[in-house]
Amino acid sequence: MHSLEFLIMTGIVDYNAGNIKSVERALAKLKVPYILSKNPSDLEKVDRLIFPGVGEAAYAMEQLKQSGFDHFLLDWAKASKPLLGICLGSQIIFEHSEEGDVECLGILKGEISHFNTVWEKNGLKSDLKVPHIGWNDLTYANDGSPLLDGIPEHTDFYFVHSYLIQPKDESIVKAFTTYGCKVPACVSSGSVTAFQFHPEKSGEYGLKIIRNFVKNDISGGSGC
Repeated sequence: MHSLEFLIMTGIVDYNAGNIKSVERALAKLKVPYILSKNPSDLEKVDRLIFPGVGEAAYAMEQLKQSGFDHFLLDWAKASKPLLGICLGSQIIFEHSEEGDVECLGILKGEISHFNTVWEKNGLKSDLKVPHIGWNDLTYANDGSPLLDGIPEHTDFYFVHSYLIQPKDESIVKAFTTYGCKVPACVSSGSVTAFQFHPEKSGEYGLKIIRNFVKNDISGGSGC
């Protein structure tokens, strides 16, 4: 009988600000063993981390600091271990968020700005509603990402957000959509890849992204 430590290879960070259930359902559908925990020590031995998130940036950062996940995630990224950020988890890996005027993790360099801020800064006028909610297609950039392998360009994915990533290095943007301006939808640097949209809520192609991330775990087991 295999030990639990041997089976569990994917970890989900639970910091009271995540779209946890939908991520769990996606992993269960793929029959991937995983562990969900509010305690960083429980995730020390996993091979890869999923960092989901919905809600407000300042609250999320407070939760990360209280749990110790802020230092854990920084150390994880410095060790070049695979990290997948989703929605809010794709934003607070950057340095600062306009939402709550909060300093974030700083794993990647850049700011998180409200749509109105970006539109005004670039002299754009838009009658589009904020938050941006709905299905939008992706245009690939900078050679794309391995997590997008097998997914045709211009496939639609599901977005829900009022703030958007403004990276200092445009070369880390691997896919974008358009909503009154260019919206980074996938960013990747080193072992860190993050999606502004929700792969776990985006049908079969969204599931394909998660499958690409956890492909080494898929061996017929079941989610725990």
